[in-house]
Amino acid sequence: MPSLKYSIRKRYKFSNGYFKSREVFGMKYLIVVAHPDDEVLGAGATMYKLAQEGHSVNVCILSGEVHARNYRPTTDELNEDVNSSLNILGVDQVIKGDFPNIEFNIVPHLKLVQFIEKAIVETNAQVIFTHHPADLNNDHLHTSLACQAAVRLFQRRAGATPLKELLFMEVPSATEWALNKSMNQFSPNTFVEVGEEAVDKKIEALAQYRGVMRDYPHPRSKEVLKGLAAYRGGQAGMIYAEAFESVFRRGF
Repeated sequence: MPSLKYSIRKRYKFSNGYFKSREVFGMKYLIVVAHPDDEVLGAGATMYKLAQEGHSVNVCILSGEVHARNYRPTTDELNEDVNSSLNILGVDQVIKGDFPNIEFNIVPHLKLVQFIEKAIVETNAQVIFTHHPADLNNDHLHTSLACQAAVRLFQRRAGATPLKELLFMEVPSATEWALNKSMNQFSPNTFVEVGEEAVDKKIEALAQYRGVMRDYPHPRSKEVLKGLAAYRGGQAGMIYAEAFESVFRRGF
């Protein structure tokens, strides 16, 4: 099984002179994604907002390789991109696996589940975001299925942090291409008001990934990303928002 590796952790100096990590207070969030940049596309502005509010924001990326990308940075370059991007958003820790890119369908389901479970334990996650299972991307589908199984860990293992909520997110250039009408498509029911600053930080963070941003009207262009946040905000009477589908929630 791939090992947990490549982490970053931030510490902050308070007025009394003591250093504390952000995770000592607030909620603990974990974003579980298939590939680097999925986390920013799906929840980047929300991640920034939560981090600014003092919550612990962590990311689990199942595939850290780049073999199937159109633009192929080296592994070291990709690691630099991940670090630069998630530092902008205020992420505490990154847990990265080495499952094969665009080949999750041939990885035993249990291996994916167990890796995510280890990330849940490592971060003491209370709220988890992941892909929608109707997403066109095959790796996103298998990540979602594995995550749905892994979040039941608190029911199976004594001492595991109880899950408070599981949410599906939309990843522009993938989720909207859910062409299989036999599956329930992304249907947002939870809107997080993020404001213009957080949207700008999301775009800045995404731009750290080499070759990911595209010119308008591509879904990964800054115009579309900002427009989507404006539209989701308009749906809920908010000033810019990211939308999610909450599929499991226990009382806070």
